[in-house]
Amino acid sequence: MDQTLVVLKPDAVQRGLIGEIVGRFEKRGFRIRKMRMLTFGHEIAADFYSPHAGKPFFSDLERFITSGPVVGIVLEGNNAVEVVRNMIGKTKSDEAISGTIRGDYALGYTDNIIHASDSVDSYIRESKIVFPENR
Repeated sequence: MDQTLVVLKPDAVQRGLIGEIVGRFEKRGFRIRKMRMLTFGHEIAADFYSPHAGKPFFSDLERFITSGPVVGIVLEGNNAVEVVRNMIGKTKSDEAISGTIRGDYALGYTDNIIHASDSVDSYIRESKIVFPENR
């Protein structure tokens, strides 16, 4: 079984979509291995989004992810990274197709409901930030 990380962003938490989104993963057959609510400070946000440092949208990402509580979840299942990425849809919500999490719920580019690790290496790095007891 493979694992991946998802982070339900502040807009998902504020809009009361935690149960709906988690339920979609459970219905797909994923098992929740860890889950916690936290609020990213600027240092954690900068570390989490460090692969995007220097890009024009970096400050918008950091500002949004620190705007309220998030929910970090480690999911386990077959081909977890790939399947979860397909389930969440394209980053730009206006390009995400209906039936994906972003296609059904997201409203913008940074306020796009959810983050999911894009590789096993990203999962390992990101999960240590969201679940520091794994370091």
